[in-house]
Amino acid sequence: MAAPPGGVMMLPAAQPPVRSRGPFVQMPTLQLVQPNVQPIAGCPPGLEYLMHVDQLLVHQQIQLLEMIVPFEQENKYVVKNTMGQFIFMAYEKSDLGTRCCCGGRRPFEMSLLDYRSVEVLRLYRPLRCDSCCCFCCLQEMEVYAPPGNIVGSIKQDWSVVFPYLSLRDSGGNVVLRIVGPCCTSSICCNDVVFDIMTKDGKTKIGQLSKNFNGLLLEALTDIDNFTVTFPIDLDVKMKATLLGAVFLIDFIFFESAAGGSNMDLPGNIIN
Repeated sequence: MAAPPGGVMMLPAAQPPVRSRGPFVQMPTLQLVQPNVQPIAGCPPGLEYLMHVDQLLVHQQIQLLEMIVPFEQENKYVVKNTMGQFIFMAYEKSDLGTRCCCGGRRPFEMSLLDYRSVEVLRLYRPLRCDSCCCFCCLQEMEVYAPPGNIVGSIKQDWSVVFPYLSLRDSGGNVVLRIVGPCCTSSICCNDVVFDIMTKDGKTKIGQLSKNFNGLLLEALTDIDNFTVTFPIDLDVKMKATLLGAVFLIDFIFFESAAGGSNMDLPGNIIN
């Protein structure tokens, strides 16, 4: 390169390093934005995304009012995928009287809304007992998708030590079972794991975990986070029923009084 008249050679300006862009991650709800999406046979409308996942995260929302007033507020949850992307928002619907008198045993309806605020799932939990002495009136929940069309149910099975729940299809036939630990307290600062088993109870195919949130949140609140894993080829209606089981388990074993703790001693042992 020839030098300029002044005798000083000008060097070309340094070019900034080329930055490679990572892969574009599409929000799961964008798959439903397409106006010409065709319904999938056997899949309730609004649950199409569940057909492509094998893990869900359920995070309860903090409600500061519960730390002030002596009664429970209506619970709210966000359902996410493994990347923390929004799938559903869940809202409890119950009256003040049952929240004050019944605590975690209270009856409620819960609506799960997608990103369009369209209700795609509804859960119905009646008022039932939580003692083994009332073996004919144990906990249960029905799952509807869409509202008015039952796709499954969860029933608590009688037991003395370990929690047992059976997941059933719309006809009442047992499809899966959930087996929990004898102690469901987080006193040891660990996750509380419920095993998801085949209907004969011999083969584990997934698990439902109540995640430890740290000493501060566990000691001062009853805010709960859950992770549920299952086979990706599991029927989508049973995936929806498993999601309903997360909320029922939260209310049975981890819902304390307003401002309560998740680390109660000696732990929530099923009676």
